[in-house]
Amino acid sequence: MARTAEDAGIDAVFVTDHPAPDVTFMKKGGHHALDPFVALTVAATATTRLRLHTNLAILAYRNPFISAKAIATLDVVSGGRVIVGTGAGYLEAEFTAVGADFAARNDVTDEAIIAMKAVWSGEPVTMEGLHFSATETVALPLPVQRPNPPIWIGGNSNRAMRRAVEHADGWNPMPSPARASKMLRTPPIETLDDLARRIDDLKAATEKAGRADVPEVIFTPIGAAAFGGQVTGVDQFVDEIQAHAAIGVDALTINLPGDSRAEWLDKVRWFGAEVVPQV
Repeated sequence: MARTAEDAGIDAVFVTDHPAPDVTFMKKGGHHALDPFVALTVAATATTRLRLHTNLAILAYRNPFISAKAIATLDVVSGGRVIVGTGAGYLEAEFTAVGADFAARNDVTDEAIIAMKAVWSGEPVTMEGLHFSATETVALPLPVQRPNPPIWIGGNSNRAMRRAVEHADGWNPMPSPARASKMLRTPPIETLDDLARRIDDLKAATEKAGRADVPEVIFTPIGAAAFGGQVTGVDQFVDEIQAHAAIGVDALTINLPGDSRAEWLDKVRWFGAEVVPQV
């Protein structure tokens, strides 16, 4: 699957992160997932150019030094192709199952990013965290990408946006209907106008923070095959891509449907042959 995506001209592949979902989540349309670091290592060994995106790895599930080691290792074995997509998470039962702190997940996520960047500096780290205490900690190897792999922050909330501005390279909101906001614990984005307003908010937050560059914006198209919808025609795909670019979206994650591996591969080949050359 990774080789087919690379051959089709796709920039990156991503995997999600659900180590311990509960039955209630699954009945509401939830999904299982491969371990992101194992799956992306397999993708790395099968390809030479393809970027490897965690979308989203929940840092609050793990000790930050464990996460830093896994990410650095993947960056080394892939020759510097990792994109760290992360978010605070929303599934309380999963936090409980893995022994993570759901109530403090936002603070833990911010703290984890700070700790990982400190580890990746190569200097000894002395840091007192909410759930760890590190004294003169050093961890090699360092990531190939310096000073660190790009970090994209998922989530529609003001807190997620602020995290992107203060700690990361990109902001990755998601199309989210109002009816799903409670389960996903994130504000809705239902239309391109909604997204455009939030991008304006991102620019304002960037200016307020005194940051020179606005974080990249990564999004899943609302219309074209969003979250595994039906494949549309080439023209609609191209129109969707151009419409998102016009309001300031830098990258798009496209979820192509398929009830089998073979069907999905056919869709990717079609996308590479018919859509990618036009954009």
